[in-house]
Amino acid sequence: MKKRAVAVMMAAVMTLGMVSGVTVYADAESKTLTVGFDAEYPPYGFKDKNGEYVGFDLDTAQLVCDNLGWELIKNPINWDSKDMELNSGNIDCIWNGFTINGREDDYTWSDPYLNNEQVMVVAADSGIEKLADLAGKNVVVQAASAALEALGNDENKEWADSFASLTENPDYNTAFMNIDSGAADAVAVDIGVAKYQIAQREEGKYIILDEPFQSEQYAIGFKKGNEELKDIVWAEVMKLYEAGEIDKLVEKYDVAGLCLGDEEADAAETDAAADEEANAADTEADAE
Repeated sequence: MKKRAVAVMMAAVMTLGMVSGVTVYADAESKTLTVGFDAEYPPYGFKDKNGEYVGFDLDTAQLVCDNLGWELIKNPINWDSKDMELNSGNIDCIWNGFTINGREDDYTWSDPYLNNEQVMVVAADSGIEKLADLAGKNVVVQAASAALEALGNDENKEWADSFASLTENPDYNTAFMNIDSGAADAVAVDIGVAKYQIAQREEGKYIILDEPFQSEQYAIGFKKGNEELKDIVWAEVMKLYEAGEIDKLVEKYDVAGLCLGDEEADAAETDAAADEEANAADTEADAE
């Protein structure tokens, strides 16, 4: 009877953990962090030539786990199934160029770490030079992406309605193949992904239109209410930033728009301005 009571109690604890959305670990020595990511989203998460999953976000997650003594489990997911994966407990967080904007209330978010823009990529010889030129054109976008959501918001809806078609693709390799074949005229994509994709292909074949159609920020998305895990992970990210490790990954993956430390920089500027104003006041008082 005693063994049965213990088993019932353990089952109840596990059930509570699943209901609360907070990961329940077996013991202090075997903690894991399971990250959900799009395996075809370079430079944030992708498979390298050695068959390893790498990228700016995945490498950061690995450093976080190394510092905590946790095991990182990299779980490639279908991007349009990300909410199901998170809510079912298959993953602990979504960490893969994940846009906050428009999803603020859907997840428990870390602080933002990258400023991002949504842009259009076209063939260099297409004759398309600005966003307005896409009227009557065929545009492709990744399914369930921030670019798709941006094209459907109030600010962009009238412009997006002018397209001949807007087609969802499963990944960006397919999107660029559609441009190459003439099935599409443009692909809507995050600027970091656009730059990486273009760099991997024939030089001079594609261009990014100068006008972004949305500005946004990336952060790590945890299941709603999982503040404890978010706080643990984010504290380690900031330690890595302060140690200069994040800057090394920025350089390695040629990532632009890092916004970690912006609050501290703004505070320093405010303090400096206040000091300057105070010194000016003291100087004026001395002169009188």
